[in-house]
Amino acid sequence: MGTLTIPLSRIEGHAQVVIAFSGSTVLSAHFQATELRGFEFFVQGAPADQLPVIVPRICGVCSTAHHIAAVKALEHAYGVTPPERAVRIRELMMLGQLIQNQATSVFLFTMPDLPGATGLPSVFHFGAENADLAPKALQVRRAGTDLITGAGGQFIHPVRATVGGVTSGISREVAVALRAQLRDALPLAQELFERYWELFIGLKDRIGTLGDDEPTYYLASVEQGHAYYGDTIRVLAPDGHEDAVFPGCDYRLYLDEVPIETSYADGTLYKGQPMRANSLARLNMLPVLGTPIADEYMARFRAEWGYPAHAILLFDLARGIELVYCLERAIELLDDDLTSDPLRVAHAPRDGEGCGVVEAPRGPLIHHYVIEDGLVRRAKFVIPTQHNVFAIERALMVAARRYITEAGISPELERAVGRVVRAFDPCIACATH
Repeated sequence: MGTLTIPLSRIEGHAQVVIAFSGSTVLSAHFQATELRGFEFFVQGAPADQLPVIVPRICGVCSTAHHIAAVKALEHAYGVTPPERAVRIRELMMLGQLIQNQATSVFLFTMPDLPGATGLPSVFHFGAENADLAPKALQVRRAGTDLITGAGGQFIHPVRATVGGVTSGISREVAVALRAQLRDALPLAQELFERYWELFIGLKDRIGTLGDDEPTYYLASVEQGHAYYGDTIRVLAPDGHEDAVFPGCDYRLYLDEVPIETSYADGTLYKGQPMRANSLARLNMLPVLGTPIADEYMARFRAEWGYPAHAILLFDLARGIELVYCLERAIELLDDDLTSDPLRVAHAPRDGEGCGVVEAPRGPLIHHYVIEDGLVRRAKFVIPTQHNVFAIERALMVAARRYITEAGISPELERAVGRVVRAFDPCIACATH
């Protein structure tokens, strides 16, 4: 029996893929998180009200989602409903996170996989004729990070969301500046995405596949007109019908967490079956996104790839469509009055149990706390990446069986492994808590 260990790059955190095979028979393919964070343990005993500024440290990429999920969990425990204007500001924080994440994932992480027979180490190696790719991608990403700063007080580890609302609004001057920046970024994002789509078709023609396309379940917490803030989790069946709709805090009734001996990240199953979260899940659930340019892309996507779409590499195109949607939606929201009271309601901390849900870039993120004497007795973080773990491994098996044959091991295997994992855009720092 042989074993291949393939380290991964251009992902958030540290992971590897281990493939076991005998001759041309692939025995297993495991996605292994190789780092341990331990946040579920060392927040025990912390004052509950401090969690919104503690848990963003789980990840410098996903800190906005953790910040807001923590606030929502405490509001659930305390019985607090924030004002609508405060929710809009929180939604802008989430849109900023999606913009910076999708721009990073699509243009900086996966775009180098597309050209030529071997791909490129980074977007900075495309050559003189494409020297504008990197600065334009970074400009689009910067629009997202600046939106997080404007709405959340600071980019990494935002602080403005608080139990009962937000600590302050977005001044008209700041809102006007952010809208102008997002308006400038939108045509750049469209240009880059069109170039990405063309390269993507070239990749499909070159390798003859878009990877694992077996129908499966999809998981997301989105609604029409959403801004990645929803409390309700939806499950789409492989044939495209809605199989379940439940409050995010009922996750234990529907989702089974499975420890994985070879990894520091758990996995999640629905009805004992693998499922997929992330961008493709969201696009499969929503017939339209609700903004004009993104909906044109949606119509083009569905005309070309069908509904529901299943091929793994389509996650990357879905992220590009979401990037355009988030830019358009943020421009719309910034036209509202985001300064007037009420921005916050009073609350009385109390012991109990609370659960908060947001739709993070990689899928539903759930924070679940038990509070006693004002302190965290127990914390549970259900991370989007773990929803995808078994789907990642199934897709890796498909790739391994394609490139490990009686003729030997194709050099394309290592590149295929990277494409599969990056399609899911996993965040290992979050997945290991």
